[in-house]
Order: sequence, then C-alpha cells, then structure tokens
Amino acid sequence: MARPRALRLSLSLLGVVLFFAVWEALPRLGLVKSMLLPAPSGIPASFWQEVSSGAWGEAVLQSLRHYVSGLVLGSALGVALGVATGMSRTLEDMTNWIVRLLRPIPGLAWVPFAIIWFGVSPTAANFIIIVGVFWINYFSALSAVQAVDRDLIELANAFGHRSPLARLFKVILPASVQPIMAGLRTGLGQAWMAVVAAELFGVAGLGQRMMQASSLLATDIVVVYMITMALLYGVVDAGFVALRDRLLAWKA
Repeated sequence: MARPRALRLSLSLLGVVLFFAVWEALPRLGLVKSMLLPAPSGIPASFWQEVSSGAWGEAVLQSLRHYVSGLVLGSALGVALGVATGMSRTLEDMTNWIVRLLRPIPGLAWVPFAIIWFGVSPTAANFIIIVGVFWINYFSALSAVQAVDRDLIELANAFGHRSPLARLFKVILPASVQPIMAGLRTGLGQAWMAVVAAELFGVAGLGQRMMQASSLLATDIVVVYMITMALLYGVVDAGFVALRDRLLAWKA
C-alpha cells in the first residue's frame, strides 16, 4: 500500500532535520574537532565572508566558464561519435579496441598530459572536463542507436528514406532521443566532478578555492563551496529537465 504524499514528505523533512542535528552535535559536543568538521550553524557566516570578499563570485564565474565549455564540447563529441558508430558497423569495428583501451582511464589520469600540452590554463581544465563527459554521452548514444527497432529502418527504406542522413533524421534520432537525453543529463553531474578535478592543479575556480581553504584547514570554506556546487548542479539539472520535457512533449 502506497504511503500518503504528506507522510512521505514529513519523513523526508525529518531525515533532513536529523541529519543536520547530528552534524551540529558532533562538533558542539566535542566528539569531532570543529576544524575537521565545522558546525552547519557557522556556514552562513562563512558564506557571507566569501561573498563579501568577492572570492565566491569570481570562483563561481570561472568554474561556470570551464563547466559550460567542457560540457558542451564533450557532450557534442560524445553524442556525434556515438551516433556515427552506432549507424556504421565498419566504424564500430575500427574503434572497438581503441574504445576498450581508453575507456577505463579515469579523467584524473589525463591531468599530467593536460598540463604538459596546455599548461596550467583554462584550456587544460576544459580538456579534463571534455574527457570526463565524453564517454557517458558516447555510450548512451551508441546504445540508443543500436537499440532502434530494425523494422522502423526497413519501413523508412520502403518510403524512400534510404540515405544515411535521411535515416538519421527520419528514424534514428526520433527513436533514440530519450536515452541520448538521459546520457546528457548524467553528464551534467559528471561534468561538475570533472570541474573540481580540473581545477585542483591550480586553474582558478571552485576547485582551486577549495584546495586553498583545505590547506589552511578552513573546512567551513570548503563546505561553502561544496554546497555551492550542489546548488549550481541542482539549478542546471532542473533547467535541463524543463528543457527536455518541452522538447520531448511530442513524444508524450
């Protein structure tokens, strides 16, 4: 039997309250040193300190630049190559072993090459984010295209849509757009993780500010930027869902 919505909401709120209560109690009761785990009641003051100094706004702006450029390029490349590979058995055979070789390599492993190739620069950060986002979108697009019903393709051929471009726009993309969009949404979160990794080696942004704060044991500032990233992701994700629902209204 399904629980009433009001009860589920109440339990969710209770869980949040208990979480923050336990968090507050740990440093307050001396169970954990405040320099290791700051009390949540002190976070608003730390947030205002960062905002009033201008450090917060500058870090957010820099990270958003890296995030947007890396996300757009990585997603576009991943979807394009995934769709092309899904439509071409020859291309799939040619790239099969290359993909198996490169896919397990984590984004952080590319940091040394990013620094060597581009220096400590926004371009290096963008490269790390592109790598972090690319594979999610590549495999979601590849799987989506390969899962398209072959009967639909045969039907398109019967109506004269025999060229690759005609099949792509008349059959493949309409049939696979939902899983491709799901991959794009997953990439939104992956890109934020890549942003932190990309900025840890000195590129200006949220990741760099977190590293500076952690080196001074200013864990309250670290939490400020962790919450900032969570809120930014929430806004981006909500915007993407609204856009997706509008674009896919015709499939409802």
